[in-house]
Amino acid sequence: MGAKGETFATQFEVKVKEAATLLEKLSDADWKKTTAAERWTVAATAHHVASSYEPVTHLIKTIAAGQALPHFTRQLLDEMNAQHAKEFAGCTKPETIALHKKGAAAAAAAVRGLSDAELAKTGTVFMGCPR
Repeated sequence: MGAKGETFATQFEVKVKEAATLLEKLSDADWKKTTAAERWTVAATAHHVASSYEPVTHLIKTIAAGQALPHFTRQLLDEMNAQHAKEFAGCTKPETIALHKKGAAAAAAAVRGLSDAELAKTGTVFMGCPR
């Protein structure tokens, strides 16, 4: 465990709490609205964020361990995200908030457990993207 991991995890937890508070305040009408940028429902967007903690934590831990990530492209990510938005357009607010809190807690714990040396490592997540 390193000082940077503790700092990053604490900063992340503050933002997670802010996001959870915002999600809890949304009305049912707001939850069903469609976003202008992605054309996803607010529900799908919130679920996307909440469900992203686990795979992103895996990426962080893999890079921190000095291991290579599998071949992954931005196009593949975009396709996966579009499918996710369709599948979770009508997800419920309580399930999404619970997923958000659970995933974020696990992510914070993982980052908190990394040494400063592990956090200093770099890696390529998306193939074909400029650094």
